[in-house]
Amino acid sequence: MSSPAVPLLMLSLLLAPLAQAQDGDPVLPYRPSVASPAQLPAPGQLEFEVGGLSTKTGDTRRTSLPYTFKLSFTPEWGLLLEGEGYVRARDDTGRRETGVGDTTVVLKRAFVLDSATALGLELGWKVPTAKDAIGSGKSDVALNGIFSRDLGPVHMDANLNATRLGAADPGTGTVQTGWAASFSTPVSARWGATAELSGTRLRGAPATAQLLLAATYSPTPRLAIDIGMARGLTGASPDWSLFSGLVVPLGKLW
Repeated sequence: MSSPAVPLLMLSLLLAPLAQAQDGDPVLPYRPSVASPAQLPAPGQLEFEVGGLSTKTGDTRRTSLPYTFKLSFTPEWGLLLEGEGYVRARDDTGRRETGVGDTTVVLKRAFVLDSATALGLELGWKVPTAKDAIGSGKSDVALNGIFSRDLGPVHMDANLNATRLGAADPGTGTVQTGWAASFSTPVSARWGATAELSGTRLRGAPATAQLLLAATYSPTPRLAIDIGMARGLTGASPDWSLFSGLVVPLGKLW
């Protein structure tokens, strides 16, 4: 399976001219961690995040191109459109499926307490745009609470969420809880590092947990590129994941 870094490197070269203007607002990456920050991007600036993700779980493989469009109406309110532009999956029998993934619309409210601390609340609705062999075929509704704080040079994002699953296996619950704690810090003027623990829990199903490590590179404040990996910490978690992606502004709408 090819590395997701190759197409992302090509895409970053194509989108880099959009980020060269220095008179615009800097981007606010939500990648590469599972946890989201409480803060929103600059109002009126449409930001685009795209990545490549390869995951192995036992004998199954899954490769996808996740994306996110982010737009803030005010410093407190914003909207996110998330999904997978392409998915290629292979199950343990060798059967392969390709297609687009599900799409999620997220309404976000930020509560900025001071220059170092913020709270956030996200309400998301997943639309089953993927075929059943790739997605669940049902809608999900999720509520995510966020606590973000600067601890000296380290930025922390802690998330706690609950998702009402539209499709659940027999004998399992319909509400899945999730948690994530991400810590990021600059290591030079352009490079940064991120470490994160995250997991999920569902009644009647084994819990999942993973450790994520990533490096970020920002040649300008308006372009961020990341690469990293995640390792499963429980038997129910994916064995490993490799990912790469970028964040770039598409334009100033107002």
